[in-house]
Amino acid sequence: MAGDGQTSQEYIQHHLTNLTFGRLEDGTMGFAHSSAEAAQMGFWSINVDSMAWSLILGVIFIWIFKKVADSATSGVPGPLQNGVEMVVDFIDDTTRSVFSYTNDLVAPLALTIFVWVFFMNLMDLIPVDWIPQAAHAIGISHMKVVPSTDPNITMAMAFSVFALILYYSIKCKGVGGFLGELAFHPFGKLGAPVNLILEGVTLIAKPLSLGLRLFGNMYAGEMIFILIAIMFSGGAVLFAFGGVLQLGWALFHVLIITLQAFIFAVLTVVYLTQAHDVEEH
Repeated sequence: MAGDGQTSQEYIQHHLTNLTFGRLEDGTMGFAHSSAEAAQMGFWSINVDSMAWSLILGVIFIWIFKKVADSATSGVPGPLQNGVEMVVDFIDDTTRSVFSYTNDLVAPLALTIFVWVFFMNLMDLIPVDWIPQAAHAIGISHMKVVPSTDPNITMAMAFSVFALILYYSIKCKGVGGFLGELAFHPFGKLGAPVNLILEGVTLIAKPLSLGLRLFGNMYAGEMIFILIAIMFSGGAVLFAFGGVLQLGWALFHVLIITLQAFIFAVLTVVYLTQAHDVEEH
């Protein structure tokens, strides 16, 4: 809590700092003890908490879906099977409505992105002090538990999708077709320099829009939860008011975390559809 020997600024800064591992100023490898020290570690440092929670949530996702697949019944499904089937049918219907080509990767990819991002976003509904305080009790100085508030995670996912966009663009259109699409649209061959600028910006905007949209929305949501948590150390009236705000924001945030996962998955399908599209527009 902000009142436990911390100012509000220190409390916010602590909760927004990752557990970062990298090369310290003395040349040794270790964990950063502040955001400034983490920044000095450079590109090859790693946010251990973001990576760990991403992998843990990915394993949970695989375990749940595998458990349902192994125990699926044609009779009356249980709540878990019913929920998984609803998600699968929803993503499958959405993919079919957008993607009209034959590619066995696209629908599973959309499902994976939707569920995995949803699980990462869902961590934002855990009270902001619970896991960091538990980590502090066992000697871990920092612990951010929402991987999607880390731009390294969101941009890594976005550039992975971008790599698939480039791959299928070249595979379906050929190198000449892909380069021609960049150079000769929308103003024809005479406008090639302008076309390259416009289409290049459009191409680069795809991973940026995917990664930064998810990061920005989730980071803002986390910040609001942290600001509300500060109110709990301000006396009985602020404590009660903070509780009402936290409940209200949490209920609204359920919509946000679901919507952001859906947008990431749908935009992935849309961009892969464009990569497969060989028609001129």
